[in-house]
Amino acid sequence: MNNQSVIILLMTSFDIFLEDFIFLVLSTCFFVFVGWTWRHLKPMSLPEPLPGWFKIWFGTVQVLGGLLPLVVMLLWGVVWGHDRTLTVLLSYYLMLGLQILFESLTLRQYKSVVWVMVPYLYLPYRIWQLYEGLIFLGSESQLMWVRYFLILQIIIWTVNYVLDVSQLPRLFRWAVQDNSEVVVVR
Repeated sequence: MNNQSVIILLMTSFDIFLEDFIFLVLSTCFFVFVGWTWRHLKPMSLPEPLPGWFKIWFGTVQVLGGLLPLVVMLLWGVVWGHDRTLTVLLSYYLMLGLQILFESLTLRQYKSVVWVMVPYLYLPYRIWQLYEGLIFLGSESQLMWVRYFLILQIIIWTVNYVLDVSQLPRLFRWAVQDNSEVVVVR
């Protein structure tokens, strides 16, 4: 790798982490504002019991979205020395860790309804990170499998986002209409 390539890699890596920092600052300000605005709402807790499919999906996301990226980062980023892969996945893990931290703080520490908002900011940003990672990796043939992996991650996190949105009525305990009282007119 020549000096010009190293400089471009460092500048792009700096841009990625600067973008992460800006997102962190803006999202934190948003959570603080919303938390202050909603401070008089009843404390939030997870609805019980959780649906049976939730455990399966949660385990799948942990393996595919947590463990698998670690394997890719260690193999391509550390063992095979592809700095671009390391940059993309370090940024990914930084933001994933911050999401988990914010969810833990808002739900368990403060029992705030802000908890519900955390994935609605972090998941679209994660999908954006993965998309930017595809662009950042370029078209090196050695990183073809990493690009396929990033596409898989975009699909996983998009499906996760859709499932999160579909659970809003359950999380906010919105009343469900009893279907036994519905009259069908023909």
